[in-house]
Amino acid sequence: MTRRLFLTCLLLAASLAAQRLAITGAQVIDGSGAPPRPIAVLIDGDRIAAAGENLAIPAGTSVIKADGHTLLPGLFELHTHLLATGGAKDVDWAKALKLYLAHGVTTVVDLSTYPEQFEPMRRLLAAGLEAPRVHMAARFTTPLGHGMEGGRGDFHTQLALTPREARNGVRRIAPYQPDLIKVFTDGWRYGAAPDMTSMEEDTLRALVEEAHKLGLKVVTHTVTVRRAREAARAGVDIINHGIGDGVLDEETVKQIRASGAGYVQTLAVYEPRGAREIPARQRRWAHLMANCALARSSGLLAGVGTDAGMPGTPHGESTLHELELMVNCGFTPLEAIAAATSVSARLLGTEDRGRIEAGKLADLVLVEGNPAERISDIRRVRRVWLGGREVNREPLLAAIAKPGPSPLPLNGGAAPELLDDFESENGRSRLDTLWVNRTDAGLDFTRMSYQRTPRASGGHCLTVLAEMSDKDRPLAAMVLPLSKGAVLPVDLSAWQGVEFEARGGGAYQLLVRWRGGEAQAPFDAPAAWQRVRIPFTAFGKPDLKETISLEFVISRPAGQKAFLELDNVRLYQ
Repeated sequence: MTRRLFLTCLLLAASLAAQRLAITGAQVIDGSGAPPRPIAVLIDGDRIAAAGENLAIPAGTSVIKADGHTLLPGLFELHTHLLATGGAKDVDWAKALKLYLAHGVTTVVDLSTYPEQFEPMRRLLAAGLEAPRVHMAARFTTPLGHGMEGGRGDFHTQLALTPREARNGVRRIAPYQPDLIKVFTDGWRYGAAPDMTSMEEDTLRALVEEAHKLGLKVVTHTVTVRRAREAARAGVDIINHGIGDGVLDEETVKQIRASGAGYVQTLAVYEPRGAREIPARQRRWAHLMANCALARSSGLLAGVGTDAGMPGTPHGESTLHELELMVNCGFTPLEAIAAATSVSARLLGTEDRGRIEAGKLADLVLVEGNPAERISDIRRVRRVWLGGREVNREPLLAAIAKPGPSPLPLNGGAAPELLDDFESENGRSRLDTLWVNRTDAGLDFTRMSYQRTPRASGGHCLTVLAEMSDKDRPLAAMVLPLSKGAVLPVDLSAWQGVEFEARGGGAYQLLVRWRGGEAQAPFDAPAAWQRVRIPFTAFGKPDLKETISLEFVISRPAGQKAFLELDNVRLYQ
């Protein structure tokens, strides 16, 4: 690019950033809880420049006449799992993000990622992936606590049993720069399944203190009266999920209110979905609705979150439905909208948005009708702005509806020949990725141990030990992400297959995972080291341009023990 062309592009970008926009004729809900007013809103760049009656609109300003519509701040979603589908087919991370924007949700908190994924996901967002503002959490739980049962391995959710472990865990995770910390403090399983372990108050307090030193908010999975009281005493910032084991007593309400903790109820994920709900779930729902009304009448700081991504809780739409459920239990429509805007912004510590007033970010949503009178009108989204830039909803919705994985603005490039020889002392692969383990789901999962160990012939290998769970199909797998966190797809199309050295005790499988699919092929590893070569044709028709991971899988009968050693994992032509 010539210097003249560069300067021209720079001037063009500056002029576009400086464009002014006025929205007139709409009823404006400013997010404070005040009634809507027929005022004009002036946007300059990414900020709201002014909002008021008889507003002087500078010459050259683009004007949108929005009579019959309501303008409100972009909504917040404080509890979502972007890597889960909500039961919908063909929804990936990029489509989930688009669904939020399409529904007027401009800030989301993602509680499904693990730290290795933060940096590549942020790179995707910075590269232009159409998305709301995303805040990603590092996750903590207790041994055999909620959050461990997904079979996703020991690095996905950090374990902390004691205050010392909690403090050290936060320090270990700090270099990944999480936006906040999620803690599973409560193991109650709603009376519908055996309880899991819970975090003791001293451990939680230590974790909160360490997180706050780093400027990180702490949100919790807390579902019982007792644990809510302990979480408030420990100083957490947001109590997530609503209390379902009973009605909040006066002492607990006072404790939560005095602590300043937010109360995010995720009613959408718990809403009964049929007449055959078991009695335990019916009781929980009755308690949740009673506590929702109590939160409103007692002045708790109610934010908005849904647990979207869980079954029956689709991304985007569920956030709007959460407001309807809050109104059903006693919130006024304006109070519910304030909960989803200014209150959620305060709880998240992002008070540069969530209100329509001068100086705030121009994250805005225009809906047809009047949600201050009929909260259901919140679903009639017509236009959305993120930082003053209008989101083009038509191609957004088309991209969501298009089958197959979403295109990404970045990829992980082409893979080199050597994937790992286990000679890196930091434990990372030659791709600079972190091996992670995977097992069958449930708290009675297969137990695994793995580490880099010396070989008799020199050098090092990966040694994996597994004690299979007492299930019909237990498994243990070592996952090699081809890019950090297996986020960016990597191109293996220049290679014919995978080869490696292995030692073990029988039959194993190699699983190749790509965006939108997976397949596995068997291999044998005898007691003596042996070179194994598996062509990609053994996996059918994998999309080798979109590969994300290789997995070495151990499958054995329930209760058996097994081992596998690997070395010199590479691609071949």
